[in-house]
Amino acid sequence: MRKLRLSTFVTLDGVMQAPGGPTEDWTGGFSYGGWLAPHFDETVGEMMEGWIGRDYDLLLGRKTYEIFAAHWPEQDDEIGRTFNAIEKFVVAGPATPLTWANSHRLEGEPGEAVRRLKTSGDRDLLIQGSGELVQALLAADVIDEISLMVFPVVLGQGKRLFRDGVGASAWRMIGTRHSPSGVTCSRYVRAGQVETAAIAPQAQNDREAARQERMRREG
Repeated sequence: MRKLRLSTFVTLDGVMQAPGGPTEDWTGGFSYGGWLAPHFDETVGEMMEGWIGRDYDLLLGRKTYEIFAAHWPEQDDEIGRTFNAIEKFVVAGPATPLTWANSHRLEGEPGEAVRRLKTSGDRDLLIQGSGELVQALLAADVIDEISLMVFPVVLGQGKRLFRDGVGASAWRMIGTRHSPSGVTCSRYVRAGQVETAAIAPQAQNDREAARQERMRREG
């Protein structure tokens, strides 16, 4: 059975929109496209190669597929040759032409479609970008591993990786590395449900009772 791996770039405040350049995605008035480039160094490149790996197929949403299909067929570097040769599974409607070689459309509700796809082979599925698709797959709890490359910038606007409604889940870190430019890459695997506990005995007095009552009133 395939593993589903998510690899993405994010800022300190969780923004994943348009890391690669100003024309990548300016929807919503986003004005910081290309925030990744000033921090790219040799170590970041090595970390990217490590998280991508070598044996996988791509899983993409419509917008990221259109970005990749316009860019990667023209590239003849190692990543370009790999991306062009492997299978691409695309969650997009019939209005989106699949012009990139080895591209296949996934039909139906994304969570169920990806569950079926995970049982169809043994090559990992790698999600790059695809923020809207990621929301659906996090909500469906079908992602097995997350690699986050966190860049030392705060933008205060833009599409975020973890948004309201994705559902609670626990993750376990299995590796981390950082670059001289301040980028941190960490890998996480799914670790069951979120557990909660008090870090100290709860106060039992009139002040605590009044505080909790105020929270109830304020909603």
